[in-house]
Amino acid sequence: MSLAETIAPQLPYLRRFARALTGSQESGDAYVVAVLETLVADPQSFPEGNMKRVGLYKCFLKVWNSISLNRDDIAPKTQADRSLEAITPRPRQAFLLASVEGFTTQQIAEILECSTDEVTQLIEEAGEQIAEQTATDVLIIEDEPLISMDLEALVKGLGHRVSGIARTHREAVAEVKRKTPGLVLADIHLADGSSGLDAVNEILLGFNLPVIFITAFPERLLTGERPEPTFLITKPFEPNTVRALVSQALFFGTNARVPDASAAGFQRGPRLATSTPPAGARAARP
Repeated sequence: MSLAETIAPQLPYLRRFARALTGSQESGDAYVVAVLETLVADPQSFPEGNMKRVGLYKCFLKVWNSISLNRDDIAPKTQADRSLEAITPRPRQAFLLASVEGFTTQQIAEILECSTDEVTQLIEEAGEQIAEQTATDVLIIEDEPLISMDLEALVKGLGHRVSGIARTHREAVAEVKRKTPGLVLADIHLADGSSGLDAVNEILLGFNLPVIFITAFPERLLTGERPEPTFLITKPFEPNTVRALVSQALFFGTNARVPDASAAGFQRGPRLATSTPPAGARAARP
């Protein structure tokens, strides 16, 4: 298979990444074209390895970091676009590679040509910079004390506040009524046999907010009854993954919604403010 045939399926995702990185489709596409021209002129410059997608993004960032193209400052930008510009370049690259493109820490290290420890540090730095713009209250719905303590430490480490920790469906709903969070981290199987999924569905009848499920039972979100869009982390989780998804969910304003708002239970209250993510920069995965 030729190099062109190898990388062609990855170009839509590279364009998505380039658009999020630069803040405009025109500028992002210009960088993609520059990468393709470089590879046409010198096919041997494409990195060797089994993961061609990693090699393509590695080539792209080498070009992006080495040349300067004119940006269209007149092009309209969303709040997320402007906020991305406020994140310093290397942390921004690591954050987008993890949260938007779904690369592992090892793959990001290869793309950025650095150690995995540096990748973790870069994502933490991006999370801190994002938290300066999006700091909020986080509700943790988790019945395992050690896990809830770990999540609390991760959330506070990013600069957010923990509004409460709930061990059951009833406690979760009560916590939201006491103080409306800006983000929910939820397990599915709770202490008294109740469901974190049911708790989230009830909460979402009253409020619009992002939800991240952290669970050892991911199959329970495959019933067609889960909130959409949903972020899902499987236990045991990597702290780096939690940091990246918390930052992504708040940064792009990716609110969940209950599938059937006519379901009884929670009287609809004031909606939280939402923001529109940049085109293609949601949680889609290739």
